[in-house]
Amino acid sequence: MMNLTDMKTVKSLLAKHGFHFSKKLGQNFLIDPSVCPRIAELGNAAPGYGVLEIGPGIGTLTQQLALHAERVTSVELDQRLLPILQETVGEFDNLHVLHGDILDFDIPKLLAQEFPGLRVAVCANLPYYITTPILMHLLESGAPVDTITVMVQKEVAEKLQAKVGTRDSGAITVAVNYYGTAELLFPVQRDSFLPPPNVDSAVLQIRVEQRYAHLTDNPTHFFAMVKQGFSQRRKTLVNALSATMHYEKSRLIGVLRELELPETVRMENLTMEQLIALSNRLCQVDAGESN
Repeated sequence: MMNLTDMKTVKSLLAKHGFHFSKKLGQNFLIDPSVCPRIAELGNAAPGYGVLEIGPGIGTLTQQLALHAERVTSVELDQRLLPILQETVGEFDNLHVLHGDILDFDIPKLLAQEFPGLRVAVCANLPYYITTPILMHLLESGAPVDTITVMVQKEVAEKLQAKVGTRDSGAITVAVNYYGTAELLFPVQRDSFLPPPNVDSAVLQIRVEQRYAHLTDNPTHFFAMVKQGFSQRRKTLVNALSATMHYEKSRLIGVLRELELPETVRMENLTMEQLIALSNRLCQVDAGESN
């Protein structure tokens, strides 16, 4: 098995294939020998599990996943990396490499095809620029996934695992909490990558569980409200939602009073339960109007 944490080996491999890093794709390959085994271990790469890997790069994490999981399917966007992956991880008969954009895949269908009869986990070293779209694509798909273990920018990891209702939270924090529970597993220094990014990273795990779906009358309205409220987070909730969702201010104030919330409250001040109660009540108000 090729040592993909040895700088000389990696540079020689890339030179052999004439590979140049793409800034557009946010490519930073893991070369720290201690990181990938930990991700594999904590990310449920184990017998009885199929692991979906997003963005295998040159295959450093892929090796560790394939060594321990029942089956691994890796989705790689950059076609230039396919011959490199054939050389670095082609020996694993429990590995299937697919070329494509993960955002274009029907996730439940993909998992049913690739991992019949297996529990499923997701592992990924995500490019910083597309972290949120990929996480939302996975979570919103409703696919039967136990855990999503991802390497992300440290600042993003902290926001994802922040407590809803605090200043550190945002729309993505609410979304992650809606679909599961996030935990920051361990930090990763920037020199763990080739080339080193300008920021430090962290490994975050989301345990997927539908904790709030049964409480939410209209998930589409709920997520629209959250997105719009946080898009103008410096404004009070009344001003933000009247501007973006065209609610009358008097109506919003009335609903806040019903929920025993102050008129000056901001979206970031509300807990998950308060956000859901607000969305449900606004939907009831809308329904009353249309009757």
